[in-house]
Amino acid sequence: MRKKILCASMCVAMAASALVGCGSDKEEETTTKAPASDDADADADADADADADADATGGKVYYLNFKPESEEQWKKVADAYKEATGVEVKIVTAASGTYESTLKAEMSKDEAPTLFQINGPVGYQTWKDYCMDLSSTDFANWVADKSMLVTEGDGVYGVPYCVESYGLIVNKTIFANYFALEGRADTGCNSLEDINTFAKLKAVADDMQANKDALGIKGVFTSAGMDSSSDWRFKTHLLNVAITAEFNDAGVTDMDEIEFKYADNFKQIWDLYITDATCEPSLLAQKTGGDAAAEFALAEAAIYQNGVWAWGDISSSEGAKVTEDEIGYLPIYMGLEGEEKQGLCTGTENYFCVNAKASEADQKATIAFVEWVFGSEEGKALVKDELKFLTMFTTFTPDDAPADPLMKAAAAYASNTELTSVAWVGMNHFPSEEFKNVVGADMTAYAAGSAEWQTLVDNCIAAWAEEKALAAE
Repeated sequence: MRKKILCASMCVAMAASALVGCGSDKEEETTTKAPASDDADADADADADADADADATGGKVYYLNFKPESEEQWKKVADAYKEATGVEVKIVTAASGTYESTLKAEMSKDEAPTLFQINGPVGYQTWKDYCMDLSSTDFANWVADKSMLVTEGDGVYGVPYCVESYGLIVNKTIFANYFALEGRADTGCNSLEDINTFAKLKAVADDMQANKDALGIKGVFTSAGMDSSSDWRFKTHLLNVAITAEFNDAGVTDMDEIEFKYADNFKQIWDLYITDATCEPSLLAQKTGGDAAAEFALAEAAIYQNGVWAWGDISSSEGAKVTEDEIGYLPIYMGLEGEEKQGLCTGTENYFCVNAKASEADQKATIAFVEWVFGSEEGKALVKDELKFLTMFTTFTPDDAPADPLMKAAAAYASNTELTSVAWVGMNHFPSEEFKNVVGADMTAYAAGSAEWQTLVDNCIAAWAEEKALAAE
């Protein structure tokens, strides 16, 4: 877990884009082997000699973009940079799900990318020979939460340019109506702001569910859909809270084996989701992400677990009633120690790297481009209005957040220095997609009443160890 300071916040592309990236949990496994590095030093020297003339012009910039949904926006940034500086920036975008293979192919060319992306420490192990040490750059030092940098020794090799947050999206009007009800139970909470533990969340949710007809809702929580369009919210995002807590206790960022120490905490929040909900638990296998978004959009439910990318799906739902000023956030509480000071779940799989094999002139030009984008007023405006990122950089403030209610709500959490966000440590080190599928299937079976919770616990522990062992081979 990490303390968030004023400008160290989450970032995400627009709602539609993030479902392609983090939101869909279809992130590509970084298993592609980087191009062979024989004679790497000789090649680098040759490149430097060949590009000696480029020093006078500031070198070349070639960015291999990870996000297809932001291709046009990056091209606008490149055009603005050329107009401001005279330096041309080449933007090439990999097709969805093909970034690793595209990067491998492009790195083998004479005109290789000077700026590219890895997904974190795992991706760094694949591409470390191509990652320049950025520790002396301004944009690496602008990152407020230094624990999020990809480092080795004293070097910095990956810089997070945006992060994403998720938690419990809430309809503040429904909660206000509940707290105004006569005869409601004494939960110890008189406002949304009073809810800061699992015990309080459960007390309020249970009583809201009992009063759902008076509140005009179908349930407190949207349906926890467990089809492929929705199950990632639980088998990955929800599980991350429990696994990250285990890692934190051990003081590590990965494990070959887990105890599933907080399985009971994971169970009690899952039980709450599927009990105080808009549908019976036995129906979850049929429920989709679109169902959940629509239920929240239509004000049929008060809580929807999802991330800052979700506003597009909510606002575009047919007949949407919920308005921007009704949107808020709560952290995902599951009864963990110290959760009174817990913030949202915040992390990233988006790290800039500068090609270590590029000429010195191209490296300098690339660093200058990145620092213009995230350091100049013109560049920051493009980040806010075109790319629609929130950033980790201290050059940004909460006022630089895009005009999106979920991003603004998450930015408010990030600016609260008394709160500690939940990192994506566990999620970034889940051993495989197969592991997540095992967990998801058991969550669905448990909800339907066809499997015991202990089966899920045992399978989760076993699948983690098995998949970690396979990955190590």
